[in-house]
Amino acid sequence: MNKKIRTEAVDHLFEAILSLSDKEECYSFFEDLCTVNELMSLSQRFEVAAMLRKHKTYLEIAEKTGASTATISRVNRSLNYGDDGYALVFSKMKSEEN
Repeated sequence: MNKKIRTEAVDHLFEAILSLSDKEECYSFFEDLCTVNELMSLSQRFEVAAMLRKHKTYLEIAEKTGASTATISRVNRSLNYGDDGYALVFSKMKSEEN
């Protein structure tokens, strides 16, 4: 993990997120925490990652999500060379679906 983001403030934020119990609590917290654009950007990146994992083309992803090729490329780089955070979440979500 990038040592630059490991701060006391980020730890505090993550502890707050981990304290949430359900989707409605997430909606309340993130609506207060983020602007609509910030939240939409985060959710867009997550959708891009899901589509890249399904081997969708950049064109398909851009058309469905509205993401720019720069955003798609950035997410792709994280999937391939990041800290495996996306893979961790996708594996947890898959196991919860079963």
